[in-house]
Amino acid sequence: MEAGENRNMKITKQQLSDFLILNLGTILITIGIYFFKFPNNFSIGGVSGIAIVVGHYTSVLSPTMLTNILSISLLIVGFLVLGKGFGFMTAYSTILMSVLLQVLEIVYPMTEPFTNQPFLELVFAVLLPSVGSAMIFNIGGSNGGTEIIAMIFKKYTSVNIGKALAFSDFIIALAACVAFGVETGLYSLLGLVLKSFLIDYVIESINLCKYFTIICENPQGICQYINRELGHSATIIRAKGAYSGQEKYLVLVIVRRMEAVQLRRKIRELDSSAFMTITNTSEIIGKGFRGDL
Repeated sequence: MEAGENRNMKITKQQLSDFLILNLGTILITIGIYFFKFPNNFSIGGVSGIAIVVGHYTSVLSPTMLTNILSISLLIVGFLVLGKGFGFMTAYSTILMSVLLQVLEIVYPMTEPFTNQPFLELVFAVLLPSVGSAMIFNIGGSNGGTEIIAMIFKKYTSVNIGKALAFSDFIIALAACVAFGVETGLYSLLGLVLKSFLIDYVIESINLCKYFTIICENPQGICQYINRELGHSATIIRAKGAYSGQEKYLVLVIVRRMEAVQLRRKIRELDSSAFMTITNTSEIIGKGFRGDL
């Protein structure tokens, strides 16, 4: 009974963590769009990019209103087409971003950019939404927008969604050249390229762990430290040196970045003759890492 209760408590903690990450990620996206994309007319793809370009040709609706209308419309379409498989996190993130954008427009109207340095503004226009999106993607969610279109196409067609979205984002960024001039259009295209690399980089950085291959003669002390102090397990394999012919042991273990520093120092204390190779890895699924619910 106690094991079941602990299991449920652990799931609850994970859900709470994901919910907090979802909120923080959505806030970062909203700040990047409202304070840096909108005032500079950076059309870096997506719903906000469409809203910026369309808003240039109409004085009736602001980019904020257009973004909210498009986002909510796509959200409704997603529910109608995808049903329950649509996902709570996508719906919640879309609604939260729409509310935050509307509140910011009322509380802090942006009539011009913060600075006269467009490249500096572009950095924040790309960095904040990319980090926010990566955080949400990493917990299996989405911030809606054109991602909803991708989900629908994925369900009913065999179209390469990644290429289709990249092409549509490119067209949106290119439209900024026509609407706002070559300089803004080039900044938008540059931002689109930076965004595509940054999201993947952030996701890998969030999940980055260290994979140790330790060659030693006595693995007991090292494994005890890994088990008791770091809370991880390890795999021990008997081996034999090709040159020396001596019996050795391979200790294989994956730890988080901060733990890697501690483990490396401890190995040197326990066995100064131990040989180590340490590599980066970002896709760890199992007990103690991602997927351990």
